[in-house]
Amino acid sequence: MSLLSPHRRRLGPGRPIPLGAALGPVLLLAIWSVASALGWLDPRTLSAPWTVVTTTGDLIADGRLQDNLAISSQRAGLGLLFGVAIGTVLALISGLSRWGEAILDGPIQIKRAIPSLALIPLLILWLGIGEGMKVTTITLGVFVPVYIHTHNGLRGIDSRYVELGESLRLRTGTFLRRIVLPGALPGFLLGLRFAVVNAWLALVVVEQINSTSGIGYMMELAREYGQTDIIVVGLVLYGVLGLLSDGAVRLVQRRALTWRRTLAD
Repeated sequence: MSLLSPHRRRLGPGRPIPLGAALGPVLLLAIWSVASALGWLDPRTLSAPWTVVTTTGDLIADGRLQDNLAISSQRAGLGLLFGVAIGTVLALISGLSRWGEAILDGPIQIKRAIPSLALIPLLILWLGIGEGMKVTTITLGVFVPVYIHTHNGLRGIDSRYVELGESLRLRTGTFLRRIVLPGALPGFLLGLRFAVVNAWLALVVVEQINSTSGIGYMMELAREYGQTDIIVVGLVLYGVLGLLSDGAVRLVQRRALTWRRTLAD
């Protein structure tokens, strides 16, 4: 008798856990609450969750949170929009043309090795400390992952599909729509997930450089007055925005790539 059952469960992570993405944050919140209630955390070092909730209510009541959130979202949205557009166009040029790859890929790989935040002093000299510098910094942090993963997606298209398109003499527009774009879509969406996170990471930094508005400015002002609760509100808000943004892209990814079966399904 064989020791291996024909109905043995295959290796893999199994079915997704309902609301599994919320399990980690809820557990972290529980640990934070218990540590604060037992006095293990000094309120001057890290405010208790209930204090943060109360502070959030006060900030909403006087309108400061909404105003600063709207400005931060606008900056992140513009940087994300420009970065995704630039990264996608450059990836198409480089991925579909050997000359384009020879000209573009090297400089972009150099940019990849240089953190966007390291360019801030130079961007300040070029653009000043206004909105242009902030949006440009976010754009530089966004376009590289979009380019890298979209380019890899293009280069990873099965050559049999390309040969099929050539044998059918597809027009350029049809070839791009039927073969190139579907082949590049998985890489593009993966790059977009990294891009949305990078947009919020860059925003955190640029908003603390001589800003007069935004969540980062609100946190920097709170630091000067020792208001730990407001700083934590800003950190939680950044975290929630990043989590929701990534979740939105993952939802689009799951819907757009229903034809792909992976261990995550």
